[in-house]
Amino acid sequence: MSLKKNILALREKKAKIQKGGGDAAIEKQVAMGKMTARERIVTLLDENSFHEYDMFVQHEERNFGMDKKELAGDGVITGTGTIFGAPVCVYAQDFTVMGGSLGLKHARKITKIMDHALKLRVPCIGINDSGGARIQEGIGALAGYGEIFYRNTLASGVIPQISVILGPCAGGAVYSPALTDFVFVVENISKMFITGPNVIETVLGEKISQEDLGGARVHAEITGNAHFYAESELECFDQIKKLISFIPWNNSQKAKSFEPKKPKSKKNIEDIIPSDPKQPYDVRDVIKVLVDDSDFFEIQELFAPNIVIGFGRMNGETIGFVANQPMYLAGVLDCDSSDKAARFIRYCDSFNIPIITLEDMPGYLPGVDQEHAGVIRHGAKMLYAYSEATVAKITVILRKAYGGGYIAMNSRHLGADFVFSWPSAEIAVMGPEGAANIIFRKEIMEAEDQDAMRQIKVQEYIEKFANPYVAASKGYIDGVIEPAETRALLLHSLEVSKNKEDYRPTKKHGIPPF
Repeated sequence: MSLKKNILALREKKAKIQKGGGDAAIEKQVAMGKMTARERIVTLLDENSFHEYDMFVQHEERNFGMDKKELAGDGVITGTGTIFGAPVCVYAQDFTVMGGSLGLKHARKITKIMDHALKLRVPCIGINDSGGARIQEGIGALAGYGEIFYRNTLASGVIPQISVILGPCAGGAVYSPALTDFVFVVENISKMFITGPNVIETVLGEKISQEDLGGARVHAEITGNAHFYAESELECFDQIKKLISFIPWNNSQKAKSFEPKKPKSKKNIEDIIPSDPKQPYDVRDVIKVLVDDSDFFEIQELFAPNIVIGFGRMNGETIGFVANQPMYLAGVLDCDSSDKAARFIRYCDSFNIPIITLEDMPGYLPGVDQEHAGVIRHGAKMLYAYSEATVAKITVILRKAYGGGYIAMNSRHLGADFVFSWPSAEIAVMGPEGAANIIFRKEIMEAEDQDAMRQIKVQEYIEKFANPYVAASKGYIDGVIEPAETRALLLHSLEVSKNKEDYRPTKKHGIPPF
């Protein structure tokens, strides 16, 4: 056969494979409101940048009639491309090909591109749309999942790993996204669960829909498995591109610098926080007054909203923000918010992103439910994460800093490089009212007007103990500052911390309170 005929045959074969499961399967995919796997890749990546590998890989299973089935690309598309001109590795499961089910060769295509990403030190983006393990392949499918999980772990903290759930992701398949850095979900499309509704109904006799069991909103708001929630696939891809713009390509680099911009928020920072310490406010307004262009990219916005995490830029450089949110539960720490913050702190530390902590919280959430849920263990994760982090760590105490929460929110005692406080801050073992009721109990009980005496003693406690000057006098705070000085001092602190080196004892690894 001539070269020309070989080329024509190649083109025909490629065209057939590029149709995935065929026209009928593609029509069904579109009818479900979903893009095809190829459409997703080309939409996410820069135009004409995608290069596909292993297009002709086929399964090797011969039982259960599989010897008669030729699966296009074995149900997954892998390759490299660029986002904003920088290289990434990507794979997308093709639901039109046998439901995107995972067999051994399907998995090996994924692990091969993951290996490329790790060697090339570029982000790896996985688009999940699969009915789960290919039952016909039995243990081979399970082996494939295990090999993926192993590589997720090897790559953790070395390159960014991003999972996009754009269809079902069930059973063992859910653990790969859980091992990655960021998970994106889309309303009415994303489904994640260990055990499906049919099994639950059979075993427990309970009827539940896929959406209620493990839909996008469930994982964005309740479980915390998802970091970003979108209403459409296009919105999801825009979110991924924005995230990519904030993070470095690997752990030996820093995130790309941008042209510095002044905050565009018109709010006066001194007016954001109410004079009444019991009144809430939105801490995101404080962040937007501090960051370049007032552009703050929040992560896990719907989950554990009593703490806010996300990326912003200061002087053009990416910064990670951790902030108590008085709008929810007065900004207390609990099991979920501790997990949320600790994981983000460790991500920032792994990828050379400085951390700014904005503190305003009355402590850990009390109650039997929290104690039984393990708030001690979960809360310790934050202590571990901050203590372990060696990037620049700066804290600003905006208002309340009570008890163990004061320590947990990147205090000097956990290795903060700089700690500043606004003059309105209350720093103490507990709130002034509770403390006064304990310390001055006798005087209050013996007073003719107990309420008046209580207020006198509360004020006395504030003046003597619950103010930033006591902590400042001991060197635990580097400065009591005016709110208007905050951005300038943060910029200066970040600048002088650029070459920070923090040596730790040699060890294989620590043992966090997982």
